[in-house]
Amino acid sequence: MDITELKQPVIGDLIKALRLELNLSQEKFARELGVSFISLNRWENHKTMPSHLARQMINLHLEKLEDKGSKLINNMRSLP
Repeated sequence: MDITELKQPVIGDLIKALRLELNLSQEKFARELGVSFISLNRWENHKTMPSHLARQMINLHLEKLEDKGSKLINNMRSLP
């Protein structure tokens, strides 16, 4: 799975959908990604983009979800 081509607001919505699928708070998901709560919050609110390393970590979480992760990405790509 590859989210490198996704831009805001799509990537922010994908991150939030992934976090909710994993049933994690922003603080817990930020810790899992190795970033601050503020960074994660800014991504989800379409203020900034995740770094390349953060996108790789997000991809790993999507891969662990297998079909659900693919479905999340496909749903986001279909948004206008």
